[in-house]
Amino acid sequence: MILKKSASDLEKMARAGALVAKMHEELAAALTPGMSTLDLDRIAEQVVVGAGAIPSFKGYRGFPATLCTSINHQIVHGIPSKDVVLDEGDVVSIDAGAIVDGFHGDSAVTLIVGGESAVDPAVATLVRETRNALWRGLEQVRDGSRLGDVGAAIEAVADRHGFGVVREYVGHGIGRSLHEDPSVPNYGRPGRGMKLTTGWAIAVEPMFNLGTAANETLDDGWTVVTADGAVSAHWEHTIAITPDGPVVLTARSDEPSHLLDSAIPQY
Repeated sequence: MILKKSASDLEKMARAGALVAKMHEELAAALTPGMSTLDLDRIAEQVVVGAGAIPSFKGYRGFPATLCTSINHQIVHGIPSKDVVLDEGDVVSIDAGAIVDGFHGDSAVTLIVGGESAVDPAVATLVRETRNALWRGLEQVRDGSRLGDVGAAIEAVADRHGFGVVREYVGHGIGRSLHEDPSVPNYGRPGRGMKLTTGWAIAVEPMFNLGTAANETLDDGWTVVTADGAVSAHWEHTIAITPDGPVVLTARSDEPSHLLDSAIPQY
């Protein structure tokens, strides 16, 4: 069942989303070689708890941390650790969420330690185009569109570059619960699937691999990795369809929140 959000609900989700955006900005500013992923997690928790909010992930189904930190060939759900120390050229996907007044915000970024010049151009392209695919998907989130329109727009970017599209892990509805209906696949056919309507709030989150889409879960029961060891990238935003149009609730300072056609970024 799709749980539509009221104007009051979306105001709370906007506050949660703004806090998640702030968290990501502080993490990006702090990221340097020699940090551990646990260092990143501590920064994130300080941002969330310091604002009087609650980390969405910590304790969720037993997950032990505030962030998911997935390195290089790890796709998603990596567990922060003092033993995972970041080197220049590492690719780190950071998934973060926060609860404000009972409502969640959820967003993910993929950062390159040392910037694009520190990695092979193919890896830099993967990170950049996965972000591009996120925005192409967000562009389709409008009253009257269909879920297949969102997935097809995302998948088209991957197909253009030959990336593997992870199919087992998809976007989702979001609100009082971190994961609500509907599922939001990163693949599909235009004009197919459920019709989006005003009041929906969803998280769109493409995960692309430089190699194949095949993946497996490590013995920790959480960390998902590429089966062929190729690098993966993951970007995510929470977006709501309001009476005034679609609004990206987790937009950071370098991104638009209202999805006017002229404001949609090209990465």
